[in-house]
Amino acid sequence: MSIQRIDSGARMSQLVIHNSIAYLAGQVDETSVVGRPAGEQTANILKQIDTYLEKAGTDKTRLLTATIYLADMADFGAMNGAWEAWISPQGLPTRATVEAKLAGPEFTVEIVVTAAI
Repeated sequence: MSIQRIDSGARMSQLVIHNSIAYLAGQVDETSVVGRPAGEQTANILKQIDTYLEKAGTDKTRLLTATIYLADMADFGAMNGAWEAWISPQGLPTRATVEAKLAGPEFTVEIVVTAAI
């Protein structure tokens, strides 16, 4: 049972693969600036997730679970609009959305997913 770590830094890996499961770290819009709308941040994060899923040899149709953190629940509609435009109806994961203080004021959305390979 090997463990593969991808894009590891000083404190974490962006992607860990174990037993044919891909675990992604919380993804934020790396290009974000204060004031960027939540829907736009969400769309950018989902593109990043697609890239990591591809590195793992899987895709969004194989998602198992997702947790979405919003700095403000008032952004739920905008986030959900971007999510619904991206998600595959054949691969709907379990999902939770919670309000939380995020790492910096420029971030309004953070998404964590797990997928089967």
